[in-house]
Amino acid sequence: MPTYTAYTKLTQKQNAEALGLALEELQPEPTGVGVFEMEDGSGLWEVASYFTEAPDQAALALLAVVHEAQDFIISELPETDWVAKVRRDLSPVEAGRFFVYGSHDADKVPEGCEPLLIEAAMAFGTGHHGTTQGCLRALDRLANDGFVGRSVADIGCGTAVLAMGAARIWPDVVLASDIDEVAVEVAEANVRANGLEGRVECLEAMGFEHDTLHAKAPYDLVFANILKAPLIDLAPDMAAHLATGGYAILSGILIDQAPEVIEVYAENGINLVHQENIVDWSTLTLRKS
Repeated sequence: MPTYTAYTKLTQKQNAEALGLALEELQPEPTGVGVFEMEDGSGLWEVASYFTEAPDQAALALLAVVHEAQDFIISELPETDWVAKVRRDLSPVEAGRFFVYGSHDADKVPEGCEPLLIEAAMAFGTGHHGTTQGCLRALDRLANDGFVGRSVADIGCGTAVLAMGAARIWPDVVLASDIDEVAVEVAEANVRANGLEGRVECLEAMGFEHDTLHAKAPYDLVFANILKAPLIDLAPDMAAHLATGGYAILSGILIDQAPEVIEVYAENGINLVHQENIVDWSTLTLRKS
């Protein structure tokens, strides 16, 4: 079955969100619609939709005009076994003591590492992105310095790879939350695949907005590997939920976006102690004073 994509860019978040809602009413109906802030520092928003039959180009053109978007770019994708492709393309990743791998590479797990199994079918947050690597390396560095996390949360957890990394090395239960229901299901599947049931609790929540997250605060370590804008929005809540002396490991930000994030968190009493850049991405380790 062919797959068609239609995507465009906008300058305003509210227009992008409105366009995303409008696309869901389109006929033929899209199989999925996504609204994302672009990660290139441009400030633009991307709206993408997927179809199993050719979309109505006239309707898309009209929606673009109404919502002040660029013209839609429409493409037909070749049929591809994406899981097989990911398995071919993604090799295991080492980040400090952590070894992130798919089941097809189970024979490559070295002795003495902390293995984290992330299946190819669940490819976002596999550890290959510089943000995930940076966060795992920051976790490894804190542990090497003698820090022990007793109350840990992973906000915007995706595959829960960071939460599972913490659960591998420390005895207490780690909370992993994501705003997306599918991401939470993926996280739960990964927790089971890694034998960490009862050690990582997965929740559907926006930021810290969940009774369990409130109840377990304050945290001595919080991961937030998301994007610049939500990280900045999260700063006051991070300060409210982080223990004095507690650490925040933040990523999902481009190198040139890091100074703004550092400044906002400093204004909330959470100050930079380490910064690591991997390719275009920056990972920040901060501590609440």
